Amino acid sequence: MSKKNAFYAQSGGVTAVINASGCGVIEACRKHSDRIGTVYAGKNGIIGALTEELIDTSKESDADIAALKSTPSGAFGSCRFKLKSLEDNKREYERLIEVFKAHDIGYFFYNGGGDSADTCYKVSQLSEKMGFPVQAIHVPKTVDNDLPITDNCPGFGSVAKYIAVSTLEASYDVRSMAATSTKIFVIEVMGRHAGWIAAAGALVEDYGIPVVTLFPEIEFDKEKFLATVDAKVREHGYCTVVLSEGCHWPDGRFLAEQGTRDSFGHAQLGGAAPVVANMIKDALGHKFHWAVADYLQRAARHLASKSDVEQAYALGQAAVEKALEGKNSIMPTIVRESSTPYKWSIGEAPLSEVANVEKMMPMEFITDDGFGITDQCKEYLYPLIQGEDYPRYDDNGMPKYITLKNELVPKKLPEFKI
Repeated sequence: MSKKNAFYAQSGGVTAVINASGCGVIEACRKHSDRIGTVYAGKNGIIGALTEELIDTSKESDADIAALKSTPSGAFGSCRFKLKSLEDNKREYERLIEVFKAHDIGYFFYNGGGDSADTCYKVSQLSEKMGFPVQAIHVPKTVDNDLPITDNCPGFGSVAKYIAVSTLEASYDVRSMAATSTKIFVIEVMGRHAGWIAAAGALVEDYGIPVVTLFPEIEFDKEKFLATVDAKVREHGYCTVVLSEGCHWPDGRFLAEQGTRDSFGHAQLGGAAPVVANMIKDALGHKFHWAVADYLQRAARHLASKSDVEQAYALGQAAVEKALEGKNSIMPTIVRESSTPYKWSIGEAPLSEVANVEKMMPMEFITDDGFGITDQCKEYLYPLIQGEDYPRYDDNGMPKYITLKNELVPKKLPEFKI
């Protein structure tokens, strides 16, 4: 059987370790060069396939590909672009088939979150509906940790570590100044519908920090929240609030909703931290500072979790191995075998059970008052943030991150407008 080329693309919000998955995919393909030809990467994700902007990764040295493992963000460019159903947008699917045919692509590895799993699932159906065999494997990635079936998602462990450490450090700062200055620190973290990242901030409770956590899974109760913060300040002299961006009122409105929507149709959120901080100031009179972790939390490769890096790489490798086993329309997963000591292995899940499914925080992970995390949650979280995998640093004190050449292959097809 003649070997086919592979197409790899990154999708959605990038992370500190998505490139580690890319490294795993490319190195595994190179290892099996007798069965897989050239690995093409999509410039800016699936858009690169539609516009036939394919990066020839064979132009990159082994050392530069290996350096991806310690480089944050998306080395090939990412996008927020969700393919509609085949029935609603046959034109785009036909274009994908044309590009795959023109470049002899038989393997499709799509590295992303829930919307990317949906795209990958639809592409996997192309072989049946449009008569061209493409093995589509989804490589999981999302800082939100909300993909189903897998124990956790690459990208989350490093964000969780960054938020836990940053919350602890900022809380120490507030504690030292609370007698005469700031008494409230509010940190807003990512998590539109699932509170996994906010839960990581709540770990500071184990280090003596009075903390109140707001989860998307719990409807916001203003009076109860203010009373809890007030009690913390009275007892400790200060309080830290960890706030998920998806915190919402009982009627479903986000605290930070602006009334606009992104390209996926999701509500565009504008910052819940100042809303909550001013709410505390108006009701309790405490001086405050607030911060929005935003891109800092997902780009912080300098503080990546070792287990997160290892899992991201392993899942990239596994995607290739499973494709070579003949698997299609699946996602390799992390299977937790034990928490103490932490042991994990690689499993798999059908994309039909992954696409468009969100995994929320289990209610048994949230304390009865709705403002903290249980011991069961801590047992889940701590293994994911343990261990360090620092990048190398140059003589100027800056991390050594790689920027690839990203040479495009010549186009063979007419221009396509998205």
